[in-house]
Amino acid sequence: MSGKILIVDDVATNRIVYKVKLGAACYAPLLAADGAGCLALAKLERPDLILLDLVLPDMPGTEVLRRLRADPETATIPVVAFSAEGDAASRMAALAAGADDFLTKSVDDQTLLARLRNLLRGREEIADLQSDGAPILALGFAEPAAEFRQPGIISLVTHRPETALRWRRDYGAHLPDQMIMMSREAALAERPLSPVPDVFVIEYDLQDPTGGLRLMSELRSRTQTRHAAICIVKSAPAAGDTAMAYDLGANDVVDAGIDPREFGLRLSRLMLRKRESDSLRASVRDGLRLAVIDPLTGLFNRRYAFSQIGEIAAQTRSNGGSFAVMVLDLDRFKEVNDQFGHASGDAVLTEVARRMAANIRAGDLLARIGGEEFLIALPSTNLAMAEPIAERICRAIEETAFTLLGFAPLKVTASIGLAIYESGSAWRNEEVTEVIERADQALMIAKSNGRNMVTISNAAA
Repeated sequence: MSGKILIVDDVATNRIVYKVKLGAACYAPLLAADGAGCLALAKLERPDLILLDLVLPDMPGTEVLRRLRADPETATIPVVAFSAEGDAASRMAALAAGADDFLTKSVDDQTLLARLRNLLRGREEIADLQSDGAPILALGFAEPAAEFRQPGIISLVTHRPETALRWRRDYGAHLPDQMIMMSREAALAERPLSPVPDVFVIEYDLQDPTGGLRLMSELRSRTQTRHAAICIVKSAPAAGDTAMAYDLGANDVVDAGIDPREFGLRLSRLMLRKRESDSLRASVRDGLRLAVIDPLTGLFNRRYAFSQIGEIAAQTRSNGGSFAVMVLDLDRFKEVNDQFGHASGDAVLTEVARRMAANIRAGDLLARIGGEEFLIALPSTNLAMAEPIAERICRAIEETAFTLLGFAPLKVTASIGLAIYESGSAWRNEEVTEVIERADQALMIAKSNGRNMVTISNAAA
């Protein structure tokens, strides 16, 4: 795994040693000798990870951490705090300032590199989400994050219930989140988890020496838990076990005797990282939805509709049968906007969309493709099935007047052009655009013949 790693240490020998180690592991090391250099290089080079010595000549490492986290350009860069001493006060100060982990300089290379790989994987996931969401953010679809957050859910999975009870008693006072006890069987149950935990705290030797790691792998393979943060709790220190846990996907690994205050800080950091990635995923998902949805009516838009009709046509050609296409246009809709205003026109369009949706089948496609023009595609539908649906839609729009704020109820009608594609007919090689064009031509005939009617394409009839 490649990546730029910024090494911040005031001792030249230390910088050289870590440069050699990381270079041998195919990373691209960057070097800084003090806090100011770290902050400058972090903004200029945007490293993928920072190894930060807590003792620097110009400012404490914790101050560097706070400045990194306060700057939007560097706030998400993973930071591993390094120190020659592993005292509890230094560890908690670094974690409280925003470090993702704290390691002593005596840590073995296997554990160090496994931890770096682990953090860089998480960094890549965030970077991919940010890249996917960049066009969405540029279009202004993403909303600012809410400042208030509900407490998260932390699941304690242990072999013995008394262990989980002790964890909840010792650690619960240092966290604002809800802690629930869960057995291995409950975590892997087929039924959906409710609620889905944000963080799993799993006993390493769950039922057997590597039971916790196997459970973690199972959780990572399941849709509803694959994005949860996972902390492995070991009862006995072993460097190889720690490295293996990181490489298998643990977000943190701690010893069972960890200080409850430090554990609270670590879980709070995991919760923050998890919520950041959840927020990015939601932004991407919502943005993709907005890319195919008409914002006024909530129907699909033109681009999505045409691509889906192509899929319907391909399936019909493959399996045989037929499908129907309707193009619907509201009659004299310009007069509605001119006489009652565009707000009233928007209300009519929204209600028309609702009425159409109520009169088609669950698998049918409904889209707004223009100002007052709509398109409906009916898979596996012949003329005998499609014509009654079109007539029903016409009646649904005409029969009930539209209620407009400040105006008398308004009568609106619609004209529909209907075309049928049949795989067994002389028109079996017809392109999708030609089917839609036939429906559009039938719509023009309905308009010229008096409006408020359904006209069937002659070629299909």
